[in-house]
Amino acid sequence: MNPRNENLITVLDAGSSKSCVLVAELVDGVLRYRGHGLEESKGMRRGVISDLVPAAEAIDRAALSAEKLSKAPIEATVVGIGGPHIRGVNSQGGISMGSRMKEITREDVKSAIDRARSIGLAPDREVLHLLPQQFILDDQGAIHDPVGMVGNRLEVSLHISTCSGSASQSVVTCANKAGLEVTDTIFEGIAAAESVLSADERELGVCIADIGASSTELVVFFEGSVAHTAVLPIGGDHFTNDLAVGLHVSVEEAEQLKRTYGHCVVTAVPQLNEIEVGGDLATGGQSPRVVRQRFLAEILEPRAREFLTMLRDNLRQGGVLEAMGAGCVFTGGGANLVGLLDHAESLLRVPARIGYPVPLSRMPAELAKPEFAAAIGMLLYTHRTQVRKASEEQGLRQKLKSIFAGSF
Repeated sequence: MNPRNENLITVLDAGSSKSCVLVAELVDGVLRYRGHGLEESKGMRRGVISDLVPAAEAIDRAALSAEKLSKAPIEATVVGIGGPHIRGVNSQGGISMGSRMKEITREDVKSAIDRARSIGLAPDREVLHLLPQQFILDDQGAIHDPVGMVGNRLEVSLHISTCSGSASQSVVTCANKAGLEVTDTIFEGIAAAESVLSADERELGVCIADIGASSTELVVFFEGSVAHTAVLPIGGDHFTNDLAVGLHVSVEEAEQLKRTYGHCVVTAVPQLNEIEVGGDLATGGQSPRVVRQRFLAEILEPRAREFLTMLRDNLRQGGVLEAMGAGCVFTGGGANLVGLLDHAESLLRVPARIGYPVPLSRMPAELAKPEFAAAIGMLLYTHRTQVRKASEEQGLRQKLKSIFAGSF
């Protein structure tokens, strides 16, 4: 193994279907793919960890594979948090700088944000993200960065993303058991948005739906900021289970049938198309039989409409249904289901597309798929956060240097 490389960024996406460890290296300010490890998740149920030991073992195997491919030791990681326990809430607060006008500093911004975040949270809730929507300086709104401006009162509209403390700690514990130190946590919906959305979409208003195995993370952007976050308790596994029950086949075969022949629009499947199902006699299954391909669509279409109706109702309750000028972007493994976009455009009455992650330099083509949007987004988000912190620290050093230089 090579000595520890400070330019490496490692992320962990511990989902219900897969555990993915992805490693990238910062070279001349650009992220370059170094390696990844992928393992089937164990010990997961309904989007949260139900058994620590098998979950930690799956993460450990993924980390070892990533270490081997990247030829570098992996000691620390950023972890993605998702699942039905995620909640989002909007808040507003501010500070007064006295009767005389004062130049706004970075400390003033932090104080205003601290005031806005002072809302009553249940004891088991943890704050994942504090996402400023706009700053208001003396009744002048729509300010993204007030530092350097002059005024008497600074207010901030804030979106607060929270999670279950126990669910979050379970993921951290599993990573620790796999020998990984967790340096940060990121809401997977925010991460996915980082890798698939354009700046124009964020400005015009867009909803990103990251469809995982057990749940779907929603994030709505408007005027460049997060306006709404939520999680729907429906994911790709629900479609698979419907097929398994309807066709009387195993979950594994139902998943394969969904990927190969699945369609959400019944009328789009030719009436005469037939496929063979069953036949796994070794596991006590029935002998092979022929069914109409339309029968699969007749099972999948109601679930798709239920899912999208739930999505629409959630956006309406959040007050953001009319704010999606750029439409809706579906990513995650569940976004690959054929016909889903047709129903989305019909029910939501906005354009819809599949979100593919921005490819990293030297990244293999197998990762350029919607199911890896969150993992790649975590790398991009972590990189952007590090750059911003470094810039703030550099600005503080220069300010202190000028202050001390002027005192002599």
